[in-house]
Amino acid sequence: MGLLDKLVNIFGLKKREVKILVVGLNNSGKSTVVNNLKSDDTKASEIVPTLGLNVDKFKHQNVTFTAFDMSGQGRYRDLWEHYYKDCEGIIFVIDSSDRLRLAVVRDELDLLLQHPDIATRQIPILFFSNKMDLREALSSVKIAAGLGLEQIMDKPWHICATNALTGEGLQEGMEWFTQQICDRS
Repeated sequence: MGLLDKLVNIFGLKKREVKILVVGLNNSGKSTVVNNLKSDDTKASEIVPTLGLNVDKFKHQNVTFTAFDMSGQGRYRDLWEHYYKDCEGIIFVIDSSDRLRLAVVRDELDLLLQHPDIATRQIPILFFSNKMDLREALSSVKIAAGLGLEQIMDKPWHICATNALTGEGLQEGMEWFTQQICDRS
């Protein structure tokens, strides 16, 4: 990236639109995360479980994100792979208080990482370890260890402890994610 490109990015003169996937098991808080990232005038007053997928837009810095909020119910997870080819980043939301399904999360993550449309690309993956306000929540460090994130060597990734209801931790993650997206342009 040349000096002029860097200055344009720093000053936010260059507008960018990217497609991202928001995935995770059902009831992890994916739709609540996306809703919290939207501007106040476009936020939904009530969040309902996603069937199939929802498509939403939100902006962070000079990037407009088109988020494909994918249902996490078992019967819909096969739909995720139909959106891998065109995505430029992935937000993976984990319910940090759902210890019983952490193995299922790991299996779904492994399937995602091994898919031909993802395996060969260095797209950024942001993990939101959600529901950190709950007493039984595992720390981000324990979530990362449980999912084997340290073994992901070919993609940039980051994990943040979040509470999607209050927005705590979301901005930190989006700062990292947006920087990763901008560095690839």
